[in-house]
Amino acid sequence: MKLKLDLHDIFNRGHDIDRALRAIIDEAVAKKAAVVEIIPGKGSGQLKKRVLRFLDQKEIKELYHRVEKDSKNFGRLFVHFRHK
Repeated sequence: MKLKLDLHDIFNRGHDIDRALRAIIDEAVAKKAAVVEIIPGKGSGQLKKRVLRFLDQKEIKELYHRVEKDSKNFGRLFVHFRHK
């Protein structure tokens, strides 16, 4: 199972971004999804940096296995999960 989160609609609302990221990570854990695709978009790269900072938080980092930056598309990240 693969989940997808497109942040284009809420790129300028910081609190909504964090809430959406938390919700998709929680959903991935609950549904035992293998991958979450997060699309911050290309832009200036600030939104992507914010997403990476969010994913780097200790309590979030414990929930997933690894983050992959898409080599073909700068505006896309994959968060991989390893469920027990």
